[in-house]
Amino acid sequence: MVKINKENSLPLNIAHRGASSLSPENTFAAFDTALISGAKGLEFDVQLSKDIIPVIIHDESLERTTNGTGPVKELTLRELKTLDAGSWFAPNYKGTSIPTLEEVFKKYQNRLTLFNIELKNHLIEYPGLEEAVLEQIDRYQLEKRVIISSFNAASLVTCRRIKPAVRTGLIYLEEIKDPWLYIRSLGCYSAHPHFIYLQDPKILAGFKLHNIPLYPWTVNDPGQMEYLVSKKVAGIITDYPQELHRITGQAD
Repeated sequence: MVKINKENSLPLNIAHRGASSLSPENTFAAFDTALISGAKGLEFDVQLSKDIIPVIIHDESLERTTNGTGPVKELTLRELKTLDAGSWFAPNYKGTSIPTLEEVFKKYQNRLTLFNIELKNHLIEYPGLEEAVLEQIDRYQLEKRVIISSFNAASLVTCRRIKPAVRTGLIYLEEIKDPWLYIRSLGCYSAHPHFIYLQDPKILAGFKLHNIPLYPWTVNDPGQMEYLVSKKVAGIITDYPQELHRITGQAD
């Protein structure tokens, strides 16, 4: 089993939707490629099927990454599984299917340091999403290797209410005054800002003072990777885990 990243070690290499620069995002192809490319963690998006099964897909609508149409939530898991989630990226990925959260846990439960699960419920409401995800975390005993993240602060509070021990992280894409205070008010473990908001040394110092781990996204520029490695952030979420692996020189 992969060991948890220790304090003061290199940032955790977290593949954004898998190695999405090399394979179709949020699929087993992207996740497998991420591990081969040096990632120790996976970031992926979870929504609910019509029959309340947690499935891995980013967009609330099916058009961009599958040959389906309409909202994800209007199809059952059986119907979602008939869709092609790979051909849009390249012809050789034809037939790639949408994974479920349970399938991802089952396949990678002993191969990853971190599952960074983003709840995609800030644009569309998914009643029961928190409970469904937490149930799978409990079933596979992965509480210590999961961070549940979301733009939806209320959803993170719900997760903590249901399961106080679960680690949560707020994702944000705007400037927040004293963000560490807001993060703590939500009971969050970590902060997941867009990397642009970590250019100010005062912001980095504030998070360090309040002992809040940082997982910036989506860091694809090598210069930004090097900068954030030097600032000792907890993890870096990237479409290019292979590039971060090269920069950090982490051993396999």
